[in-house]
Amino acid sequence: MAGTDMMQRVLEETRRVVDGIEPEQLTAATPCSEWDVRALLNHITGGAEMFATCVEEGGISDDRLGALITGDNLGTDYKGSFDSAAKHAMAAFELPGAADKMVTLPFGEMPAGIAMQIAIFDVSVHAVDLAKATGQNAALDPEVLGTALEVGRQMIGPDMRTSGLFAAEVTPPPNAPMHDQLAAFAGRQP
Repeated sequence: MAGTDMMQRVLEETRRVVDGIEPEQLTAATPCSEWDVRALLNHITGGAEMFATCVEEGGISDDRLGALITGDNLGTDYKGSFDSAAKHAMAAFELPGAADKMVTLPFGEMPAGIAMQIAIFDVSVHAVDLAKATGQNAALDPEVLGTALEVGRQMIGPDMRTSGLFAAEVTPPPNAPMHDQLAAFAGRQP
């Protein structure tokens, strides 16, 4: 199981991509069809705050979750907002004993260490989405991408795909780079 060192690397790679997003790119379409760049960045920023709150408090209130899901988590400083949320999530995951602490997320109760695995997968996929949407190099750190793909394969079963939580896996072309393999696993066209 990947630990806090890998989570930190995922966030560093994602920060690099976020720092490369220009304001005029916020309305660009992403491979995640329901979100443009700003909405996708808003999603991962709110997600980081959700994970941090769940680890620190054991769960999250419906009101707070609703605000993170439907509200504006970016304001006028999308880069700073993501950075702040990422630091908050990382600080929570690094708390003594955090990995074993039981937390209640919107999709179930689990040890925070498992929640971190979900975050590693989700944030890595969306970092690739953001890089592709903004014309940046999507070939993130190969170890980060490989870990995210491994985590996804361990956690995402057919029931999660048929429920609509995740799209059907797409077959990547032979010898596809790791970022395209991850995108294909997540249901995106590489």
